[in-house]
Amino acid sequence: MSGSEEQGTGAGAPPEPPAMTRCGFVALVGVPNAGKSTLLNALVGTKVSIVTRKAQTTRAQIRGVVTKDDVQMVFIDTPGIFKPKRRLDRAMVHSAWSGAADADSIAFIVDAAKGITEEVEALAEGLSRLKCPKILVLNKIDRVRREALLALAKELNAGEAFDQTFMISALNGDGMEDLVDYFSARMPFGPFHFPPDQISDLSLAITAAEVTREKLFERMHEEIPYAATVETERFEIRKKDGSYRIEQVVYVGRESHKRIVLGKGGQAIKAIGVEARADLTSMFGVPVHLFLFVKVREKWTDDPARYAEMGLEYPK
Repeated sequence: MSGSEEQGTGAGAPPEPPAMTRCGFVALVGVPNAGKSTLLNALVGTKVSIVTRKAQTTRAQIRGVVTKDDVQMVFIDTPGIFKPKRRLDRAMVHSAWSGAADADSIAFIVDAAKGITEEVEALAEGLSRLKCPKILVLNKIDRVRREALLALAKELNAGEAFDQTFMISALNGDGMEDLVDYFSARMPFGPFHFPPDQISDLSLAITAAEVTREKLFERMHEEIPYAATVETERFEIRKKDGSYRIEQVVYVGRESHKRIVLGKGGQAIKAIGVEARADLTSMFGVPVHLFLFVKVREKWTDDPARYAEMGLEYPK
């Protein structure tokens, strides 16, 4: 990678914090499509984690940082926990449980509209074995009657005595202020882990790759998005005007998938590029010149190097 790429959205080493600062980690845990990534973005106040209608979009832990005065909260968006079938699935689920086990607190996110499914029950049972403080967060409350919400909260608390129950809509902001205030008051004493102006632990290059992968998920169907990955091969900050030149490769596992991702006359990959470029320009606040290429990398899900690139531990 060339050019001078900054880390996250802040630069430099964390400053010496004042006395009595608080800082802690909160794992956002739930089944796929519970709204964890939407919640993380709402907590931080901007997009740091990609969001699609498809399940299992988040592949590795993503940290969003919220700093309020002398308190810093690091929220960890973990992959959705489900019954894994493939090697990549196992790596994602392992990453989620690792994030939960290492956190100071756990927020169990449940889609209130879907209620208690088999996946939710299995996850609740697994969380009961972790000893750190846990709260229940019922998300998407705008889709459910109040009576049903109260019944759902009572049933979930009967199996696990959560320290607190919150009812929110991450999409429209309902209940978010109370949730932030709760965690802010309960962070342990300690120095900040990130500069106060930093909002994510992702580099600009990885953020850019995640945004393109989001557009790929939205455009493609069936198994193709799950068999593809995006890597930023070049990230250059142009000295002339401060704009970003980004070159990325969409890797797929089969030649037939490459033809689909390219589309007739290259129209599909062009549309993905247009949408990704618009989002990146808005996020970074500078013009973005995005160049996308599609290549076949057979059996990439069996390559340990690819897992390291995604921030995942390669499962044996």
